[in-house]
Amino acid sequence: PAAARASIPPLIVIGSSTGGPHALTTVLSSLPANFPAAIAIIQHVDSQFAQGLADWLNCQTPLDVKLASPGDRLEAGKVFIAGTNDHLVLDSNLTLRYTPDPVDYPYRPSVDVFCESVSQHWPRRGISVLLTGMGKDGARGLGMLRVQGWHTIAQDESTCVVYGMPKAAVDSGAAAEVLPLPAIATTLRKMLSGAR
Repeated sequence: PAAARASIPPLIVIGSSTGGPHALTTVLSSLPANFPAAIAIIQHVDSQFAQGLADWLNCQTPLDVKLASPGDRLEAGKVFIAGTNDHLVLDSNLTLRYTPDPVDYPYRPSVDVFCESVSQHWPRRGISVLLTGMGKDGARGLGMLRVQGWHTIAQDESTCVVYGMPKAAVDSGAAAEVLPLPAIATTLRKMLSGAR
């Protein structure tokens, strides 16, 4: 229903891998406490380090950062980080859960898998960002979201530690915009300045 959709915040999906923690700090530290969007982060990190990453990022930003738990709902002003070696996905009831499938996917947790679930279930357009990282995870997911009208951003080569994931998104046409890292938070603030 339209009334239910109106209560759902804008969503920002961020994918990152090698060099990601520093890049995430740069973005999150530049966002205000009253930021009107929910943020979901898929960072390639072993589960034993995920809680430490969440705690560290929580100290770098005025936003509330936590590991995503099964049953969580994405909320404005909160940052949810994938926290296991399984894939984080969004269900049709708009709650988060983890799944081992696809088991043969080399990137865990996967940006592509999360973006695919978001493309199926999130009822409004948002913004998806692909930051520094090795490999190609995220390019397919960004492409799915761009087709649905999402604004998609890839970090530029000059500010990446590894230009693998963003390059794959750029080469495939999945990225609508390519930006240096410091400009990404500025763009997010501008695009969401009137969103509620």
